[in-house]
Amino acid sequence: MVDQARARRLAKRISSIVATAIEYEVKDPRLRFVTITDAKVTGDLREATVYYTVMGENLDADPDYEGAAIGLEKAKGVLRSKVGAGTGVKFTPTLAFVLDRVPDAARQMEELLAKARAADDEVAKVAATARPAGDADPYKVERDADE
Repeated sequence: MVDQARARRLAKRISSIVATAIEYEVKDPRLRFVTITDAKVTGDLREATVYYTVMGENLDADPDYEGAAIGLEKAKGVLRSKVGAGTGVKFTPTLAFVLDRVPDAARQMEELLAKARAADDEVAKVAATARPAGDADPYKVERDADE
């Protein structure tokens, strides 16, 4: 029977162990700018998917996604050993690393929202000084005094 609460707790523990091991114990320079964002464990606790992002050395530099993937693949055995020692489960889950695209999608959404806000501000400026092309009330009919 699948215990989802246990799987979530184990996933959280795995992400913590992997992040700490990458930061302090794995000496691969390709993993310097890798950040672990999330982990998911299957219901049978046999497989774990670890999500990560890669930052550039500075704001202008592009992240080295390929180098980080190679570094994580190379360190997979050491990281699995750390997970086994740190969790104490009967069967240490296999690790699969997946690049997390959520931060990139969030950045793109923020850029789109900024463009939409700028367009809304421009429309608001034009609307503030706009006047009707004809009369203010084109349906207004003037009546003669005789009627």
